[in-house]
Amino acid sequence: MSSLVGPDEDVSDGKPPVPEEVQEAIRTLIRWTGDDPTREGLLDTPKRVARAWKEYCLGYGEDPSIHLSRVFEEVGGYNEIVLLRDIPFQSHCEHHMAPIIGKAAIAYLPTDRVVGISKLARVLHGFARRLQVQERLTAEVADCIWEHLHPQGVAVVIEASHSCMTARGVRTPGVTMTTSRMMGTFLDDPRSREEVLKLMGY
Repeated sequence: MSSLVGPDEDVSDGKPPVPEEVQEAIRTLIRWTGDDPTREGLLDTPKRVARAWKEYCLGYGEDPSIHLSRVFEEVGGYNEIVLLRDIPFQSHCEHHMAPIIGKAAIAYLPTDRVVGISKLARVLHGFARRLQVQERLTAEVADCIWEHLHPQGVAVVIEASHSCMTARGVRTPGVTMTTSRMMGTFLDDPRSREEVLKLMGY
């Protein structure tokens, strides 16, 4: 009887299969860095690394805007800033595939609709779980909220530490990078921008 499992698949451990070509690529990297992929401690490393990267990059299989599809219009006349701050996230630099670890503050000034606050974090994580640069991540989050909630204004500020700078290259730990994107009233009105930045703690 023929097996339904392909030659590149291994379901013996109950976890998602990892193609042999992916495992071999990781073994090649291990050899190139100077270690032996056949030694005991590294035997299962190719599978672990491959599965970890699938998890790191879950955002490629997700449309973050889906989290903004359910809105609430009965808000009791509320028309002030909605802000979620200190949202932790992890991403990976597209230049060195090194971790980017940081936090974000996301605010919008609603017109006639709001979303559940957890949805703002989900939008951030959907874009962060891809190979990224911080500038693009900041813009993608802001643009997504602007396009799907049609608010009066959007403000996104992200602070993060980049391992491609802290752990290699210039090797300067303790450094953080800050990026921001302002749209609508937060861009055009200095008083509104000052108010939202003060609420964010800047």
